Amino acid sequence: MRAWLAARPALSWALYDWANSAFATTVMAGFFPVFFSRFWSVGADPATTTFRLGMVNAAAGLAIALLAPLLGAIADRGGHRKRMLLAFSLLGICTTFALFFVGQGQWAIAALLFGLGTLGFNGGVVFYDALLLDVAAPRDYDRVSSLGYALGYLGGGVLFAINVLMVVKPGLFGLADASAAIRWSFITVAFWWALFMLPLFVSVREAPARPGAKTRGALAAGWQELASTARLVRGEPAMLQFLFAYWLYIDGVNTIIKMAVNYGMSLGLESTDLLGALLLTQFVAFPASLAFGWLGNRIGARAGVLLGLTVYAGLTIWAYFLNSAPEFYLMAATLGLVQGGVQSLSRSMFGRMVPRGKSAEFFGFYNMVGKFGTVLGPALMGMVALLADSTRASILALLLLFVSGGFLLWRVRFDAAAREAS
Repeated sequence: MRAWLAARPALSWALYDWANSAFATTVMAGFFPVFFSRFWSVGADPATTTFRLGMVNAAAGLAIALLAPLLGAIADRGGHRKRMLLAFSLLGICTTFALFFVGQGQWAIAALLFGLGTLGFNGGVVFYDALLLDVAAPRDYDRVSSLGYALGYLGGGVLFAINVLMVVKPGLFGLADASAAIRWSFITVAFWWALFMLPLFVSVREAPARPGAKTRGALAAGWQELASTARLVRGEPAMLQFLFAYWLYIDGVNTIIKMAVNYGMSLGLESTDLLGALLLTQFVAFPASLAFGWLGNRIGARAGVLLGLTVYAGLTIWAYFLNSAPEFYLMAATLGLVQGGVQSLSRSMFGRMVPRGKSAEFFGFYNMVGKFGTVLGPALMGMVALLADSTRASILALLLLFVSGGFLLWRVRFDAAAREAS
């Protein structure tokens, strides 16, 4: 009983990943792009639709990248990480729910709601990541961080599988057609997110506000904290080098997540195969993320990330020669083995470098780097595809990100405390 009570905050924290991953899987990666093109942006040519989607994604990503450090500084100063997490979660939940009511052809409203939902999702992650330091001791960062990613992949995959079944067999759910099923899937995501985030708010206790901190002065103090954090990061060569390495290799990871389906379609693979591969990645990533948490404790978080990056580099070379759906499935399974591990061990590795009492502030910088890590990879792929007139050649551009990011990570010199677990 005592062991359960000790583990309960960490499990409750990790369940938030189970909750919000439904948005990442069903909405962001799954149905929104398709429904935006076929329903909300009906009549527009593909180039226009792509431009509209690209702009709203870029705007939401840029907004949270710029806001993340400030939001983290404010939360640390005022001791309001859970309150800020709730606010951003509700923004994401409400805007996702509202997508159900957007009519055909109303692409601008759909884009606005999706942008706000993405802002709510990514903004919440800043405070969710920061709470890791409140639910786990440093020796347990790898294990608890990996648990969060594992539950995220499983939870997102479970609801996505149900949503796919709704679209394929709408009659089983009393729905008229696939379009109705997609609209109802947005409702299920909103309820899923709202329901499974409750344990965190009930069981997790965040560190108290700093002595003398007041909510009224949090905004002004937040700007001061942000400037102070920037100076601290610049004065920490190991942290600065880690963040630069992370920016490079996580850009490659994010690019594969966002571009894999598009790459498969460009090679002529069927959409049903691509959808099945996406589901396979989710469910493989669940046990693999847990395994990487164990691996991080055995060989160190840095060694675990470097192993994952080696696999990513191999996958990009393999993708160049990809010719069939079975190969794509096998690649998706291999990707699932390392994707969550690279993400979770990177988070726990950075957590060991963060000064006590400044978790949200520093994780704001960490998430800012991650959000900016969604630009370089797609740009590289686009330029190579244009210059080489080959989609296959474009995938090889990601090797630069994995190799250079891995090399810089290998050269990071952690202090004694961080090196012990890295």
